[in-house]
This record gives sequence, C-alpha cells and structure tokens, in this order.
Amino acid sequence: MMNTKYIFVTGGVVSSLGKGIISASIGKLLLARGFKVTIQKFDPYINIDPGTLNPYEHGECYVTNDGMETDLDLGHYERFTGIRTSRNNSITTGRIYKTVIDRERHGDYLGKTIQVVPHITDEIKRRMLREEVDEELDFVITEVGGTIGDIESAPFMEAIRQLRWQLGRDAVCVHLTYVPYLKAAGELKTKPTQHSVKELQSMGIQPDILVLRTERHLDDSLRMKVASFCNVDLECVVQSEDMPSIYEVPVSMQRQGLDAAILRKIGIPVGETPAMKSWHDFLDKQREASREVHVALVGKYDLQDAYKSIRESLNLAGIYNNVKTKIHFLNSEEISEESVAKQLDGMAGLLICPGFGQRGIEGKIIAAEYGRTHNIPTFGICLGMQMMVIEFARNVLGYKDANSAEMRPTPHNVIDIMEEQKSITQMGGTMRLGAYDCQLAEGSRTWEAYGRKELIQERHRHRYEFNNQFQEEFEQKGMKCVGINPVANLVEIVEIPDLRWYIGTQFHPEYSSTVLHPHPLFMDFIKACIDGTTEA
Repeated sequence: MMNTKYIFVTGGVVSSLGKGIISASIGKLLLARGFKVTIQKFDPYINIDPGTLNPYEHGECYVTNDGMETDLDLGHYERFTGIRTSRNNSITTGRIYKTVIDRERHGDYLGKTIQVVPHITDEIKRRMLREEVDEELDFVITEVGGTIGDIESAPFMEAIRQLRWQLGRDAVCVHLTYVPYLKAAGELKTKPTQHSVKELQSMGIQPDILVLRTERHLDDSLRMKVASFCNVDLECVVQSEDMPSIYEVPVSMQRQGLDAAILRKIGIPVGETPAMKSWHDFLDKQREASREVHVALVGKYDLQDAYKSIRESLNLAGIYNNVKTKIHFLNSEEISEESVAKQLDGMAGLLICPGFGQRGIEGKIIAAEYGRTHNIPTFGICLGMQMMVIEFARNVLGYKDANSAEMRPTPHNVIDIMEEQKSITQMGGTMRLGAYDCQLAEGSRTWEAYGRKELIQERHRHRYEFNNQFQEEFEQKGMKCVGINPVANLVEIVEIPDLRWYIGTQFHPEYSSTVLHPHPLFMDFIKACIDGTTEA
C-alpha cells in the first residue's frame, strides 16, 4: 500500500463558494479510481461542535453514526461518496483548544508555556494526519472552513504550511476562489483571485491547484492569466461554473481533469478515466424528469440550509421516482386553523420538520391534523413525529391538554423523558445521538418500505420520547407503534395504516440518504405523493 496522501482544500475572496461540494467531488472522483478515501472538515469557530448553534448561524446540524454533531458539509461528503463519517471527520477550534487545555491541566506539558505555535498547531497537524484513527487510507481530504485572511483560520494555515514541508509530494493544496463579473464593465475580474493567492503565499503556502468559482464561462486566455500570475500550471486552473444541480459538479471536475491534476502533482500514474456509470445514470434521470410533485415543508427556519439533508433526500427520491420534487416551505408560526387549507392547497404531500423548543409547534400540530383528516401523505421527522403524536392525542384520544414535557408539563405528556432513557449517558446525557437499532413490525407500511427488513439502524438527535404509558390507547384508536428500539423499548416509528401514507419517525432518515442509495422511506413517501396526484 502507498503512503497516505493529503489534500487540503481552502477558500478565498468570499465564503459560501462551495468548498464542501468541491471536496466531496474530489472524494467521489478518487473513489471512482479505486482509492480508499475519507474527507474531514476543520471549522475555525470556537464552539466544541455546531450542536448548540442556531440553524440561522450555520445551517443544519448533521449527525454521524457515532453520535457526533457536525457541520452540514459532512452531509455533502456522505451523499456524494457513500463514505460513513465519524467524530474524527469534524474538528473545530474549540475541540483543538479543549484538548490542549485538558492536557495542560493534566500536566502533560511539564510546566511549559502553552502557545499557538507549536502546541495548537501540533494538535491540528495530529488531527489532520488522523494519527489517532486506525484505518488504512490512500487519501485524506481536509477542508478548512472560513476564508483566507480570517484571523480565526490562521493556526490552521500554519499547520498546513508545516505539513506541506513535512510531507513533500504527499500533500497537495487546492484553493477555491471567486471570479466576479462586473456587468457595467462587461468583464470578468481575476484580481480578487490574485490577491487571495498572494495572501496564501504570505502564509508560506503555494497552492498547487486553483478552482475558480464563476457564474460565467472562463475562456483559456483568462485561465492562462491566472496561471501566470499565481504560479500555477495551466492544467491546474479549473473552473467551477454554476450548474443546474450540485450533482453535476463531479462530472464537470472530471471533464476538466481535476482528479488527474491531483494525481500528477502527487506523482501517481493517472491511468484511464473511470466511467462512473451509476452517477451518469442518475444525472440522466435527473435531466429526464419533467413531471412535478409538490411537497410542503413545514418548519420554523426559513433558510435553505436549515433542512439541507431533508431537502436533498426529497429531491433524490423524486429523481428516482422520475419526478421533480418542488418543495414549498411553510413557516409553522404562520399556520393557523383558518389558513392551513389555503396554505396546503395543491400540495401532494407534507413533511413536518424536526427542531427544538416551543416556537412554531402549534402550526406543526395544525398541519399534522390537516394531513391526517384529509388523507394527504404526511411524513413527520423527530419533533415532527412528536407533533403528529400530540395532535392524535388531542383530537382522537380526546386529551385536549396533550403535550410534550419539553414544552409544557401536563397530566397527558404523550412525549416525555422515559425512565429507561434516564440511564442513557452516551454522548450527551439524556440526548440520544447517533445510530440505534429499530425493530420493524411485520406487515406495516414502514416494513414494506424498508424492503421487509426486520431490523434497521438509523441516526437520532433528540431528548424526548413517545410515552409508552399511552401506547395501548394509541394502538386501539388506529395509530400503530411499528418501530421499537429492541434494547430500551422506546417507540421509534408510528403510522396510521388506514391512511394512504401517514408515518412519523423519531430518528432522522435524511442523514442516511445518498445520491446512489436514496433512503427507502423518502422513496416510498414520494411514491405515495405521486400516486395521490394520479388519483386526483
């Protein structure tokens, strides 16, 4: 086996250029060539993880199998590559400093003065090299969050500088910059890219490859200008144009030879370009899908990235069902008994989003009731599932004060912290994080959707549970508990079999949906939405 090679992905000029998509695309292309690859994200913020961040701050919080709350870019990594990431794939400045401070308190540094260089940078390098992870890899792709010049990212840049010298040809730096178009002048401008590279060079890092983010096609003369002024080979100046879909990016990068350029820089024979047939088949399906299916997304965060994995899971399931999923966000704070019919008019299905806290829950309950009473395919995830349970308790079981202990303690907290759960201390006290087993009830709609599997495993991120004291009443009135955790006896899935499609999951199935393997529950949900519009 060859020595592990390291690819560092940095960004300049502005944020939100798509470093995560480029990193995921590089990972996909190298995997297609048969290499063993992982991708990791280093974020400059001081939070230990994004678990406590408001989605408006940082988009959705993505959860790995082993229960790490991470940046949403890990969702891109997994969807593109099928790699299962872990806590080792998501590092923040907060985690780095906490490790160093804990060691200092323990006396590991023998009384030395603790400094950014070498102690913080050494810990960053150790994590970048994955010294504590026992796995054989050909490539480790490391994306560094933020923008070159940010004060927060300086220690990461210094660590990369040191590793470039330490590793020699075993390390490559890919730098993503922005090439703006000035409409008044009718010109594309390379000066921001030149300044970004100059900033990187001032830190002792010469980028090997430049990816130019652009809204307009860049001709060869402009690429030659960038190559000349930035000391980069012409074949290593690649453009990332706006695409109809983010899933077109790996193909565009392959067409321009990004993976080949990386291999040449490292000194690995390029060989034949892999066909990636499954990926191209998926893109063909995406292009051919013309019919639309309209799905309402009921949540409280009016931000694309807040429900990123759910949106992508709906889109992927639509493509594999030969339709375009048109997602309509409905702010649950603005849903009322009077407005719900108008707001859901024309929707083939509705998905009630996860979340935490009191704000917007009554709108979710009203939407759940409308979906149930009008037999509209309805999918509730985590808090969404809990709102479906509360609605059923209020309007079918007759407990008008039914609620969750998270929101308001009542005699009928159909969502509560269970006695069995109080013993759970793994990763966050009573918070269930990461993958847990779920036993499916034979003959249920969910069991059919999963291909009649008896045991599944899905990822969680929640604290409150279905209250088992009420299970018999729910079952007698028609809401069945069809998924149970076999260890803790906690309810994972509810459904109403008398309706076309009315399913709530305590877990987050969106975390497991990938480009080549869309999640079976999303697939079945979209199919039910399509069948409903056909019947109509």
